Parts: sequence; structure tokens; C-alpha cells
Amino acid sequence: MTSPTLADRLAALDGDRFRGRAAELTALEGVLDGGTGHRVAFVHGPGGIGKSALIREAVRRAASRGFTTRVIDGRDVLPVPGDIERALDGIAGSPRPLVVFDSYERMTGADGWLRQTLLPSLPDATVVLVASREPPADQWRRGGWEHLLAELELAPLSAEDALALVRARGVDDDGSAADLVAWARGWPLALSIATESPRGAVPRTAEDLDRDDDVLRTAVARIARAELRDGDLDAMTVAALARCCDRPLLAAVLPDADPDETLTWLSRFTFAEPVRGGISLHEVVRRAVRAEVEARRPDDVRELRRRIADHLHDRAAAGQLDTLIDLTELIGDPILRWGLGAEGSVHYRVSAVRPEDRPALAPWYAARPTWWADLDAFLSAAPEYAVLARDELDRLAGLTVAVPLSDVPPVAERDAVLSRWLPYARGLGTDAVLLWRDAADFRRDGDPTSPVVSLMNTAAILGSGLANIRYSFLPLDTSNDAAVLFSAGTGAQPVPELTVEIDGMQLACHVIDHGEGGMIGHLRDVLYADLQLPPGFTLPAPPPVSVEEVRDALRDFHRPTRLAASPLARGRTPEERAASVRARLTGGVATAFGDAPDEVALREILERGYLAPGARHEEVADALGLTRTTYFRRLRQATERLAAWLSP
Repeated sequence: MTSPTLADRLAALDGDRFRGRAAELTALEGVLDGGTGHRVAFVHGPGGIGKSALIREAVRRAASRGFTTRVIDGRDVLPVPGDIERALDGIAGSPRPLVVFDSYERMTGADGWLRQTLLPSLPDATVVLVASREPPADQWRRGGWEHLLAELELAPLSAEDALALVRARGVDDDGSAADLVAWARGWPLALSIATESPRGAVPRTAEDLDRDDDVLRTAVARIARAELRDGDLDAMTVAALARCCDRPLLAAVLPDADPDETLTWLSRFTFAEPVRGGISLHEVVRRAVRAEVEARRPDDVRELRRRIADHLHDRAAAGQLDTLIDLTELIGDPILRWGLGAEGSVHYRVSAVRPEDRPALAPWYAARPTWWADLDAFLSAAPEYAVLARDELDRLAGLTVAVPLSDVPPVAERDAVLSRWLPYARGLGTDAVLLWRDAADFRRDGDPTSPVVSLMNTAAILGSGLANIRYSFLPLDTSNDAAVLFSAGTGAQPVPELTVEIDGMQLACHVIDHGEGGMIGHLRDVLYADLQLPPGFTLPAPPPVSVEEVRDALRDFHRPTRLAASPLARGRTPEERAASVRARLTGGVATAFGDAPDEVALREILERGYLAPGARHEEVADALGLTRTTYFRRLRQATERLAAWLSP
């Protein structure tokens, strides 16, 4: 029997604090049991009404019925073709599959494709639960779906359920409980904020609670002020700034705090939701907390944003490229995001090219026959280099074609544009080059801030196979003033000799040199500029970490007294110092290595050779099928890599 994990603790807390919704649960259980004939339960209602909590309770009840569940959170879907399919890989082999789409309003761009293609391909026994702020589109009520769909619009909690929730949160005084129930008007999020605030943070009379127009904003502000006195505001601020707070991020950003304790502390708030192995605040609360702390302590917020950015930068540089989305979101100025991010995924999704797409694309390029002829040849011979955007009805919304210099298809050598650019790119001395051949938003052509273009660009970068892009080649129509200004804002430089005249259009080539740190480092530089840090800003360098110090700490990982004496330790008490070293080591092991097989092998050697209790090197070497010489050589390599990652 395996030991309980932090995830188990979070799930137990979530289950213990659930109250009410008996009628809605009965309806969902009817869908799970098949008695209603429905296969899809679509739960909708405004933010904070309790949709996700209800769905999580339904999932727990489904587990006791033998369902195999896959949960897809709309906030976590990557803008990469096939990401949803990969999340559901293997579910069709389960005798009782349950597919859950939470925060569905964040992924409605996939609505038509899910309804027309993916869901019909799943086994007949599949049950689908959807939680969304928006009601189902009209298309869910036709084509046969109307017979399979059960729609549940969540209303505010009844007074009885609201009172039970307040009682469960520790409000014993009858008058205070009644006032809170009257003020919240059945909104679970408001009840959670009020009852989970430190004592005195939220007024306890309905008259006081109703005094301000924006009661939620006011309640959250008071929580933030009280937590500032209690010393926990840094953790709440990090949760408000970062899309997801997981253990490695907290260990890096708040080095003097225990990341497991911080995650547990955050998880006790019912407006904190489990996502991606960590915690995310409810978006309404997140915005309110962020606004409050930015107004009250801007310097502290700026420093925490910088720490988060540094950590995400390091994870991206170590191979976890999807953190580029999190890094981009930290940039406050939308113009400085220069065509990256996943905001467009709310209403659009990315997909690969289908056979029927080429004739559907042709009318868009009718005025540019030469351009279309080359593009059509590209889509025919090398469709894997193209990314399409589709809307909620599965209609085409945009197209991007990008070619990495490390893997150029033959058709590119004949392309009127790329054939001119490739020799120049090959002279730059690196393969870390991505050449954009096309980037079109069919509804907002020429708008460089288009969310469709940003979504497709992000998909192209994540799918390029490049670990860190050094140079980006951008095609620009010189008659488009907005595009020219956009290029200037990104630091791109025109290369006049690469200009191509095609279909009466001057197509210029602008090249971004992202610098020694590549696109990942460039993004962090953009964030630093957004934070108005002085040019060349660097933090005072912490003491360097030597390989010997890391090796000694790894050897003492299970010896608290010796670990507390490590030069890597931080904190006041021996327990805090030992815990800080463990946090640095486990966080480093989790993030210092990429996903390539060699990288995974190095991480596994450290985990099994040092972090696992009772480990013996000879036994680990045998278990991994390595000779003693090879094992210790790789152990040294892994330790050196970890020391480099922990060093400034």
C-alpha cells in the first residue's frame, strides 16, 4: 500500500468541506448510473457559484462506481495540436470512462470539434461532465445531442445549505451566521471568503457587508490586509500572480517558507483550486487579491513577479517549454507580449491541417495567386509545419507556417520566400532559428496583437522541436503600418536584401536576435522592462554553490542534524534549516533536467541514489542495469548539473 501524498491530502480536504447541492448531485448520479439515458451533464453558472466543487464531488462519487476518470481543465490545455487527444489517451479501453471538462469557458474554441469529432469517437459507455460559466451552445440541442444532454444551471445555495456551509466553517454565533448567509445570498465563493478570513477581517453584520458596491473586492482586500499582519501575504500574493503555484515554484520564490506547508495552507481556502499538480486561486479572487496587493505594496509585488519570472525562465531553459505561457502572462503590457500567449484559446483552438482545409483556404488567398501556389504546395508536401486556428463552430480562423532551421523540408527550398531566407539563416552559425512563412488571422488581418496569431505562434514555438530559439525570421507587409510598429517594438531588424516582391506586395524580412539567452531569456528581459527595473539590473549574487556542497547535502538528505549545518541551509531553527535544504534539492532535481531520455535518466539516478530512503548506490546501479563505473560517472554528471542549476 503506497503512502499518502500531498495530493491525497488536498483531495481529502476538498471532500471534507463540500456541503449542500443534494438535488444537483442526485441529477449527476442519475447520469453516472445511466438511469436518465443522458451521457453528457453540462453544469453552468457564474463564477464562484460552485461548479468546480460540485464536479469534483461527482468525480469522487464516480470513483466508487468504478469509473476511470480523465479531467481536462480549460486553463491547462496547451495550444498544441493533439493536446486534448493525448490527455484522453487510453481512456477508450476503460469499461466505464468518465471525461470531465472543467473551466470549459476557457476552451470553447474546441466546442464544435469536440461535439462533431472527438466525443462521438468515444465508447458508448462514456459519460461526460462539463463545468462552464456559459450555458451550452445551441448546437448541443440538435443533431441528436439533445437526447444525450442534461443541462444543470446552478442557482445560489439555499438558505439551509448556506447555513450548513457557514457552520462547517466554524461560525458558531447564530447572529453572525445569519448575517453572513443573508449577505452572501447563496454565493459559495462569497461565503468562503467571509468565513475563511482571519477573525475580524470581514465585518459581521449584513449592514456593514452591504455598504460597498463591490463586496467581493472589499472582502478580499480585507483578507489581504489581515494576512499582511499574519505574515502569510507573500504566499497569497504569489498565488495571485502565478497561473499555478506548485511545489518547485514556491520553493524557489519563497525560500524561507516550507513549500509543502504553504501549499497546504493555500489549499484550505475553498477559492483555491487544484490544477496541474499545484494550486490556483479562483480567477475572480486572483484578480481582486492582485489589485489589492499591487496597490498596497507595489515594490514587494514587483520583486515577487521577478522571482516567479526567474523560476519560470529556469524551468523553460531546462526543457519545460510550456512555462513560456506562464512567463508571458506575467507581462502586464499586452503590447510587450509580442504575439505570444494562450489567451486566444478561450474562443479558438489549434489543429493540424486536414485534407479538406486546402480548398477551404484557397478563397482567402484569391488576390495573391503566386503566394497561394507556394503555400498550397507547402500544405500538400509538409502539412506538419502548419498550424491552423479554428473557432467554436470548427471554422477556419487563422494559419501559421513556421520552419525550424534544424529540420527544413524540401518544399521550403523551392518556396519563393523561404528559399531566399534560408542561405542567410544558415550563415548565422546556429540551428536555433525559426522562420515564419505565414501568420494570418483571417478576421483581423494585419493586427499584430491578434489573439489568434498569438495562439498559433505559441503552438508553432512549442511544436518546433527547438529548445530555445535564438533568431526569429518574420515576414512583414511593409504597407501595414501596425505590423511595422509591432516589429520595431520587438526589437526586430529589417534585412533589406531579403525583401521579396510577390503579387505586387513588398514582403520584408525582419529578424529578431533574441540574444545569448534565446527567446526564453528575451521574454524575461521584456518582463524586466515591464517591471521598470534599471538597465543591466542584477540582484546581489548569492554565495556560489559548489559541487562538493551539493554532494554533501545529497548524502545527508536523510540526516536532519547534518543537513541543518549545510551551507545551503536557510532559516532559524535546525528543523527549518534542514527543511530548506531538502526543498532546494528536491525542487532542483524536479526542474533542472529536461524530458529527453538522457535527462530523465540523470534525474532518476539522483532520485533513487540519494532522495529515496535507504538507497544504496550498488543496488540502484543494479536496478538500473548500469555498471558501477557508468553509474558513478552519471551520478557525478547529475550532481554537477544540479549544482549548476542551484548556483546563480
